[in-house]
Formats: sequence, structure tokens, C-alpha cells
Amino acid sequence: MENSHINYVEFKTKDIEKVKAFYQQSFGWTFTDFGPTYTAFSNSGLEGGFELTEDDVVNGALVVLYHENLALIQDKVVEAGAEICKPIFSFPGGRRFHFKDPAGNELAIWSDK
Repeated sequence: MENSHINYVEFKTKDIEKVKAFYQQSFGWTFTDFGPTYTAFSNSGLEGGFELTEDDVVNGALVVLYHENLALIQDKVVEAGAEICKPIFSFPGGRRFHFKDPAGNELAIWSDK
């Protein structure tokens, strides 16, 4: 993994089983479940996942970049004009934070460190 490169894309879904069946049948993607509210996919060309939500899906993709030093890169994006919308938090496999760029697009940066 390289710092500051797109590493993952995350989508929202109201029905994890239905979306898994669709992508497996249509494109041959495979899935790894992480509890009842999250599944990761592979064999798609880019790693990603689906997160269960009850909200309407608007702007359904979350682009996730990688950086080994979250504190450093968080400071850099804030200095460049980003708004932190989810401070650093832990999840199975690592930690990440979300930010909005100056145009209002929400992205995330994660680290396994």
C-alpha cells in the first residue's frame, strides 16, 4: 500500500444479502462479512465494502485513501482546507477518519498502523 493512494471504496446498502447476491451473480465478486452490518468485497479490481444503513442512500460511494500516519495526514488535509467530519476511530483492521474536501465531497483515510 502506498501513502495517499486510493485504496478502498465503500458503499451503503439497505440490504447486505441482496447486494452481495447481485454483485456475486453479476460480476463474480467474493465477500467477507464483518458482523451483521458490514461486508467487504474482493475480486472486483479494487477492494471495497458495503455498510448497512437505514438512511436513504445519497452519494453512495465513499472513497478511502491509505496513509500509514493518520495524525500527519489529518493535519495536512486540515491545513489544506478540509473539514473533519468523523474524527479518528478504530474498526476491525485499523483506524480511519473522514473529511470533506472544499467541494463538500466526503472521503476517508485509513491506516493499519
